[in-house]
Amino acid sequence: MVSGVRNEDSYIAIQYLNKTQGYPIEKLCEKLHICRSAYYKWLKREPSKSQQINEQLIEWIKELYEEQNGILGYRQMTITVNRVHKVKYNKKRIRRLMQILHLKSVCRRKKNSYVKSTPEVTAENILNREFYADAPNEKWLTDVTEFKYYVGDDVKKLYLSAILDICDRRIVAYKIGSSNNNQLVFDTFDEAVESNPTAHPLFHSDRGYQYTSKVFHDKLMRAGMRQSMSRVGRCIDNGPMEGYWGILKSEMYYLKKFTSKDELTEAIVNYIDFYNTKRFQLKLKCMTPMEFHYAKAA
Repeated sequence: MVSGVRNEDSYIAIQYLNKTQGYPIEKLCEKLHICRSAYYKWLKREPSKSQQINEQLIEWIKELYEEQNGILGYRQMTITVNRVHKVKYNKKRIRRLMQILHLKSVCRRKKNSYVKSTPEVTAENILNREFYADAPNEKWLTDVTEFKYYVGDDVKKLYLSAILDICDRRIVAYKIGSSNNNQLVFDTFDEAVESNPTAHPLFHSDRGYQYTSKVFHDKLMRAGMRQSMSRVGRCIDNGPMEGYWGILKSEMYYLKKFTSKDELTEAIVNYIDFYNTKRFQLKLKCMTPMEFHYAKAA
């Protein structure tokens, strides 16, 4: 028989499933090839320091998992546990405990579709997939994405236009509208400029008709920004922006069916606030985008 310490994961799993799901201990022991007497001996013994830590971690993991609607995988869970509770545990331990609890991220990804457009004004791919910046407001990326909600049998659409800063990954500005038109993009840009009047970043987008219009090009020139565009059919040229859409939709949109414009709008607004101010990122030294922004700007 393997030692009790080495079997501790199995003992914890038996205890958890018995308490939360009501599974018989006899069946659980049989399934995990554990001797019942060994399990009861472990149950009655004085908890080791490691067991006490695991029990505390399990409580934290369950609370955070429920609080974030199941969107936290083991990597995000590790960062969140360590930041929220001011501890330092590695991802292997958190992953092992989440496996015991049968908890995994409910997020799933969905492939995007792309529509070709005829450009009025084009620009070179100056960004050239250099997805880093030394300071905020050096490089901004932008795009528009589509959402659907359902009113009875009718399918309605909602559009989100956003600008992302490559340095701190924050959403600089965004607008939500019922039409994917020039005004949606122009309003997003105007808000970003108004909030960052001294910023003159390289501005990168795909070749959507809003960004290739002469009006938008003039806006960029007046704001003192250089324009950069993805190559035709190369969505990876705007990779971080596409990545953000994937995160947002996986962690918010794909988790439920929205049945009203107001409900979907509120969910998008709340998620962007969560992403900017509460979602810790490993690439940002386990800080949120806004924390990293202020740290860099200091």
